[in-house]
Amino acid sequence: MIPVAEPSLGEEELNNVVEAIKSGWISSKGKFIPEFEEKLAAYCGTKYGVATSNGTVALHLALATLEIKEGDEVVVPTLTFAATANAVIYTGAKPVLVDSAPDYWCIDPEEIGKAVTPKTRAIMPVHLYGHPCDMDPIMDIANRHNLYIIEDAAEAHGAEYKGRKVGSFADIACFSFYGNKIITTGEGGMCLTNDESLAVKMRILRDHGMNPQKRYWHDVVGFNYRMTNMQAAVGVAQLNKLDKFVEKKREVAGLYSSLLNSVEGVSLPPEMPWAKNVYWMYSILVQDSFGMDRDELMRRLELKGIETRPLLAPLHLMPPYKKSESIAVAEELASRGISLPSSVNLTAEQTRYIANAIRGQRS
Repeated sequence: MIPVAEPSLGEEELNNVVEAIKSGWISSKGKFIPEFEEKLAAYCGTKYGVATSNGTVALHLALATLEIKEGDEVVVPTLTFAATANAVIYTGAKPVLVDSAPDYWCIDPEEIGKAVTPKTRAIMPVHLYGHPCDMDPIMDIANRHNLYIIEDAAEAHGAEYKGRKVGSFADIACFSFYGNKIITTGEGGMCLTNDESLAVKMRILRDHGMNPQKRYWHDVVGFNYRMTNMQAAVGVAQLNKLDKFVEKKREVAGLYSSLLNSVEGVSLPPEMPWAKNVYWMYSILVQDSFGMDRDELMRRLELKGIETRPLLAPLHLMPPYKKSESIAVAEELASRGISLPSSVNLTAEQTRYIANAIRGQRS
């Protein structure tokens, strides 16, 4: 079976983990944690990084640091992984779910504008499947209404908006390093910010709310959201390879597109003129003219040893977040979308095999 995603790990990761183990610093202290934080912040063009135990808690830590609370609203795309909305709910606030832009699948700035109320405190744009959001109008809305921006960049390491890395536009930006992400630490996450006071506050909340000058003294209720030195050791090695991983992702995407471009009923993943898509997943839409529906194509590809995944289901259709009204674009995308194998380990031969298998179903 050709997997949808798999990590690319080698000697550098192994050597760093061995060094961490030999140092005795295997928990939440050790040299690799600040190194990973500083290097990712510098890579994205921000000043401060705060490593966390996973991407979901990075989102929650960001919201808690900005004092989002019960009675507040946060605008969130409905087409995203559940962690985005769940983190809002953890604070007692309400995620307000809005539709996607049809031409690039991320949150639609026009829909954000319609969703803002006096209770709105923040906007949480998600750079979906490696494609950046249209950040200029989102920042305009935030500035106009005095709202925070929290970027969910879990799927978009290295992606760019108008030549600038994602993760550099928000009050706080959040990354995930789960095993299927472009770079991984197994589990793990990070918050980035340019605001020193927010960085200090995040570090305190991340470490049980402990006063950094007075050990075992807690001025506030915090969390245990710390990353281990062994995770960070893997992260440092992975970050050194990120540009090569992005180059490979885009190479795989280019080959897929060249092979699938002429297939009737297949819509290719978007890349807007202002965007650098890193194609975390190479996701296509199966149109009616293809001759079979998305689920049947997935079933037939599985029989050929090709693992696929449906596009994320819109949150507003699920019991914890359910809304009575339709959110049309997200529903359409989710009903037609398939993510194809997109690992940096994918060979050109495998990519051609997958594309030809899709072409063969059409014929």
